[in-house]
Amino acid sequence: MSFRIRGQNATSGMGVADHSKDAFLELKRKKAYRYVIFKIDEKKKEVVVEKTGNPAESYDDFTASMPENDCRYAVYDFDFVTSENCQKSKIFFIAWSPAISRIRAKMLYATSKERFKRELDGIHYEIQATDPTEMDLEVIRDRAN
Repeated sequence: MSFRIRGQNATSGMGVADHSKDAFLELKRKKAYRYVIFKIDEKKKEVVVEKTGNPAESYDDFTASMPENDCRYAVYDFDFVTSENCQKSKIFFIAWSPAISRIRAKMLYATSKERFKRELDGIHYEIQATDPTEMDLEVIRDRAN
């Protein structure tokens, strides 16, 4: 006998807001954003968009937008030029869980991550970061190449 669970994640109870999926699709298809930062709204029990970055924003702008002491999910559209001089773009999923964040927040984000990622079709790489050095621009560059 098999059971299918629809909507919310059975482990954490978190759903995914439609505007979260829409924001990702606009980043992926229309290049409307350089990045999208998501947070879990515990009252609504869903992942919502906290902030979007316009296409002209830098990686430094993105990292400065991440909270120092709370968990977040983010997607970042990284543009680069290959050694063959081809323009490429890769979408990174970043699970930000700083060491100083609350244990409850870390647990909530950890148990909701896979369900949320499944909603975002088109992610090339995933990075799990607990401090800023683990999601440094060099780390992104190395993964993309």
